[in-house]
Amino acid sequence: MNVVLGKIVGVFGVKGRVKIYSDTRPREKIFEYSPWLLDRQGKRSEVVILEGSAQGKGLVAQLKGIDDRNTAENLIGSVISYPQEKMPEPAAGEFYWSQLEGAGVVNQDDIELGSVVYLFETGANDVMVVQGERKHLIPFTKDAVLDVDLEQNQIRVNWDPDF
Repeated sequence: MNVVLGKIVGVFGVKGRVKIYSDTRPREKIFEYSPWLLDRQGKRSEVVILEGSAQGKGLVAQLKGIDDRNTAENLIGSVISYPQEKMPEPAAGEFYWSQLEGAGVVNQDDIELGSVVYLFETGANDVMVVQGERKHLIPFTKDAVLDVDLEQNQIRVNWDPDF
C-alpha cells in the first residue's frame, strides 16, 4: 500500500521543474521522501527528486530525467505517493489518511454509518467523508472519534446517524 503525499499541479519555468501540492505537514516534508511513485491515468512510474524548495506560496521540484517544460507538462495531474512500509510509524493516536480510507464507521450505538471515502482538511480540523445510505461529514476530533481499530478496519464515532 502507498501513502499519498501530494500531486503535481503545474510546471515552473522552462527547465522541467514542476509545481507540487503537498498533503504533508509541514508541506516541505514531501521532499524527504524519495523516490516518489507517480500515478497518472493508471500509469505508475518512479522518479527521484533532485531538488525541491518552497517558491512563494507553493512548492517546486526538479525531478531526475525531466529536463524541459514539455516533458514536465506530461506529469501534471500525477498523484505522488510513497510506500507505506517505508514511512515512519505515526505517533500514538495519529494516522495516515490512507490507513483510514475504506474503514467502516459505526457510531456509539453500533449503527453502521458507512465507510470512509476520503478525508479533507479545514482550518480547524480534518474531516472524514463517510458514505453509506447517506453521506456524513464527521470531524476527526477527540469528541467525535471514539476509537480507531486498524486491525478491524473500523472507526467508532460519537455521531447521530440522522446528522
